Order: sequence, then C-alpha cells, then structure tokens
Amino acid sequence: MKSYSRFRLAGLPFLFLLAASPSLFPDDWPNWRGPNHDGISSEKGLSFTWKSKPKVLWKRELGASFSSFAAVGERVYTCGTGGGKQKLICLGAVDGKPVWEIDIEGELQERQGGDGCRATPAVDNGLVYVLGAKGTLLCVKAKDGREVWRQKFSAAPTWFYSGSVLIEGDLAVVSPGGGDGSLAAFNKKTGSRVWKAGSDGAGYATPYPFTFEKTRYIACFSAKEILVVEADDGSVAWRSTWKTSYDVNSATPIYDDGNLFVSSGYGHGCALFRLRKSGGKLTVREVWKNQVIRSKFQTCVLYKGFLFGADEQALKCVQLKTGKLVWRKDRLGASGGRGSRTRHGTLTLADGHLIFLAENGQLLIAKASPSGFKPRAGAKLLSGRCWTAPALQDGRLYLRSLDTAVCIDLGK
Repeated sequence: MKSYSRFRLAGLPFLFLLAASPSLFPDDWPNWRGPNHDGISSEKGLSFTWKSKPKVLWKRELGASFSSFAAVGERVYTCGTGGGKQKLICLGAVDGKPVWEIDIEGELQERQGGDGCRATPAVDNGLVYVLGAKGTLLCVKAKDGREVWRQKFSAAPTWFYSGSVLIEGDLAVVSPGGGDGSLAAFNKKTGSRVWKAGSDGAGYATPYPFTFEKTRYIACFSAKEILVVEADDGSVAWRSTWKTSYDVNSATPIYDDGNLFVSSGYGHGCALFRLRKSGGKLTVREVWKNQVIRSKFQTCVLYKGFLFGADEQALKCVQLKTGKLVWRKDRLGASGGRGSRTRHGTLTLADGHLIFLAENGQLLIAKASPSGFKPRAGAKLLSGRCWTAPALQDGRLYLRSLDTAVCIDLGK
C-alpha cells in the first residue's frame, strides 16, 4: 500500500478541512459507483501486474448480499445476512476485521435471483445510509452503527428493492415506487420527507445526479419510464416511457456533455438522448436507439467517448456518439484466449484500466481501449455467483461474490 499514512496531517488546516469537506480524502469511494457516480476511480500509479496472483489483504464470509462497497477513511461498509436478518456491516479497510454490524430488516430469501440486500451503502458526513431489499431505508452513525432514523416503503418490485441511496446536497434520495414516488427525497439528517415525484413502480436502478446548463437534476430509471427531476424540489423536467420485459430497468443512467444514455436487458437495448432546456423544462431528442448494449443489471463506464460494459451477451465497447459496436468479447482468459464467460460481468475503471470481474469470480485487468480487451493480469479470486461491481479506495480493491468479500492490494 501507499507508504504514507492517511492520518499524519495535523493542526488547524486539517481541522478546517475535516469540518468543511463532505469526503475527507480524494481516494474515498463513498457510495455506489464511486464519488462521481460513474464507476471511475481517480487513483493513479496502481499496480496492475503480478506473477501468479495479487496480494490478498483479507477475505471474509459475510452472508448473502449483492451489495458493493462504500470505503471511507480506514473503514469499508457493505451488507450481508446473518441470524435471519439483512445486515449492514462495517469492517476495517486494511484487515477486514469486523467493527460493527446492525440489522436492517428481516432476511430475504429469493431463489431465482439470489438472497440478501441488493443495495450498496452510502457514507456522508459521519452517517451511513442503506435501503434494504424489503423497503427499510436506514440511516446510522458511521462510528458505531447506532440508528439515527428510518423510513419504510411497501411497493417493492418483483426481485425486491435494489437501488442504492443517493446523497445529493442535504437530501437522501431513493426510488420507492408507487404512492411513495418514483423518486423521493428525505432530509439526510432527520429523515423527514422533502419531496416526491412521479408514481411509477420502482425499478432496480440507483437515482443518478447530473448538472446540465447550471441546473442540478436527478434521473430515475423506474419500472416503465425514464424520469428526470430538478434536484432541489423534485419538479419534473422530462419523462418518457421505457418498457422492458418484467419491468427490469436496472442499469444506472449515464450523463455526458448534454447527452443521457440508458440501457436495459431482456432484449430491449439502449438509447442516447440529447437534452435541451426549454421554458423551465427539458426537451429531448433521440440521437440513436438500438440493441448494441442490453444491460440486464450491469452499468457501463464511459471513458474517452466509449462505453465499456458486459451486458446479457458479452463484454463490449461501443462508441457513445454513434451507438456503433467497436468490439465484443464473449470469453476471456488471462492471456486473452478462451476462458471465463464475460456476460453478466461487472467492471470499474481506474488509471486508464478496466477492472473486470466475471460472474465466476475471475478478475481480469486490461487497458480501456477501443482497439480491444487485452488482459495484463488475471486471477481467480472468488467462486459462486459474482454480480457485484468492484470498488477501489486507497489502492485497495474490494470484490465479492454473493457470500464472500475479498480485498486485494493494487498499491504501488
């Protein structure tokens, strides 16, 4: 790992930084898809080569959950199952030792998709937020897991609540569905409702924030539509029907330079929309729509104008501007030959590299390039179903299967 300690800063300048900054260190990964909600880490100088396997810092059984990780300071937060309950779990980031765990709500057993909590915790200013699969929205203190407030929703979709909590300014935003709103915002400190928007059923995607022409918006990918609202009051800026089989809209939308990209699976496909402000609302023009990416539950990363992601078919690279397929890889081994099946894999991007986790637990790392996917390193680190996106903080890469978490060292 990095040779310096994160806690050697001292004195008044540090105290001022501690009071003023919502994220204490630039390497922190405080929520689903990282600090910028895009699946991209800002860390540089990582080590992407190893002789046989990377250095494993720790490995721990957590119980069933599809939750990814939030990592802030020297602690990491995820979910699991134990004692008949969905659990919110805090571990030491360096050694994986338990710090605390608390009950979210009753255990979820779901044989078709998988058991346990689906959402990833979000950490903000000493508080941790999580949405249980059955609809409990919980806020606790990051220090000791003590409960601060909770809300309860009762319109879970077929495969249960999966979207994570979005912290947007003073708001904690979720997608509860139905009478509680396609989107609902709560005061992040007290849990009191601030606004709600729409009434479509809940999808499976996490609310997504973006700024367009100096206005802050939140996009919601609900059961049957795309909904965009103004973040401060929830006023609807644009909505459009998007009907997918079984109402499975799961991938997080992606915004780039006035464009909004969405994708769903079950043969539906994807589209790019061009946004324009008009009289306090948004008018939207479809740039392209096709089936080049069919994201069943994975979300792509966008890098230098190209979308990289593994959908229900394969690992793909697609040009954002045109929607044209650049390359496709159905199976990959560490040397680029026949090996792990790539469909349903998840990925994160760091230092210009794709960190790809196949659903069988094979980790592959390659430069993010439109010229192809050529792994620099690979290792089989997990077994069982691996549908959870990797998270990266301070040179530590966090991976998990349904039941097991592993942390490896990518530091210099």
